[in-house]
Amino acid sequence: MPALTGRIRTPQNPHNPRDQHHPQDQQRPRDRRRQLRQQAPSGYRLALRTPGALRFYLAAAPARIGIAMTGLGIVWLVHGSTGSYAVAGAVTGGFAVAEAVGGPQVARLIDRFGQPRMLPITLLLHAAAMGLLIALTLSSASLWMLVLAGVLAGGSLPQIGAQTAARWSYALRGDPVLSSAFALESLSTGLSFLVGPALVGSVSALVSPVAGSLLATTFVLAGGLSLAAQRRTAPPPTAGVRPEGSDRLLRKGFLALIGTNVGVGLFFGSMQVSVTAFAVGRDSASLAGPLYSITSLISLVAGIAYGARRWRTPARKQFVIAMAVLFVSTLPLLAVNTPLALALALAAPGLALAPIQVLSSVLAESEVEPAVLTQAFTWLNSGSAAGIAMGAAVAGRAVDAQGPQLGFALAIAATLMATAMAVVVRRR
Repeated sequence: MPALTGRIRTPQNPHNPRDQHHPQDQQRPRDRRRQLRQQAPSGYRLALRTPGALRFYLAAAPARIGIAMTGLGIVWLVHGSTGSYAVAGAVTGGFAVAEAVGGPQVARLIDRFGQPRMLPITLLLHAAAMGLLIALTLSSASLWMLVLAGVLAGGSLPQIGAQTAARWSYALRGDPVLSSAFALESLSTGLSFLVGPALVGSVSALVSPVAGSLLATTFVLAGGLSLAAQRRTAPPPTAGVRPEGSDRLLRKGFLALIGTNVGVGLFFGSMQVSVTAFAVGRDSASLAGPLYSITSLISLVAGIAYGARRWRTPARKQFVIAMAVLFVSTLPLLAVNTPLALALALAAPGLALAPIQVLSSVLAESEVEPAVLTQAFTWLNSGSAAGIAMGAAVAGRAVDAQGPQLGFALAIAATLMATAMAVVVRRR
């Protein structure tokens, strides 16, 4: 009988649950891990499930696009009236410098008195300044008046990304999902700067330059006022509460973090000039735009993948690794000699840029007091903008003197500087 029983149990019995799963026993741990990964909600889903998060995230979308449209819209507006790119560049430059310098001051007021109170005021001031710039342009005003109006428009423009980042931090401070929320911010900014310039260029060319600037201002107003109306998710004002907030922004760790953003901005500014010069020098001027966009497109994809996962490695260590990857991935730029080789070389840096942007926000959030958080995010943006401006100016001279290869070398040096700053951030 025992022998007979053994023969009966040897074949698989499809009606016996134990026998039915027996062949998969060796794969069961792997299958369980895969099933758990499939069932676990992504970081994006968890972030957007935060009460009120989806509403303020979507409310800010038009303003993001409008901000991405404004600078190029001013170029179209002023050039369309004066016929001079030099005048258009001067006005746009005044706008950009004022935005970088005035942005943190606007953010300081917003931190002190709250987004619901201050955002409408700054938005209306910006709209009035843009209206003044349009009126002066149409009336053929003098250059200094146009530049002054551009400065007023840039200095009054609130950084909507900093406002939403502060809301994410207020809702998720100390939560690992915060990195996914900042990845959503990075993704939205990237998409806005893909859609916005194309939209304002199309409207300005097909309708009129005035229509392009009016549309940009309308988007900024609509999105900003919608965001201000979301009172429940706004960080509380800090007027009357003066912790060591202002001193906190001057500490070594945060200053080093701004230094990394300046370095990344230098990289972008150098690449703008160098990629264009490379394409023009090889009789492929039409490829300059598509070549430069490769890094941004890869960065968008990398940002989506990075934000969907919850990482166990400490953020400061990730930051150094990402900066080191950026530096190493830019080295092939020194050896490119064809547009195809350049296209391949431009893809690799994009893998590191999105994680760097996300981690920069995560580290700023952990480095500074909540009372000055909006200012901190705005200073990071200003650091990037300053780096882009300096990188473009220095690389322009270098390319004129020695060709695009020297411009690429400057871009690589900028990533090395940013990596050194990241090491300082980690040590702090």
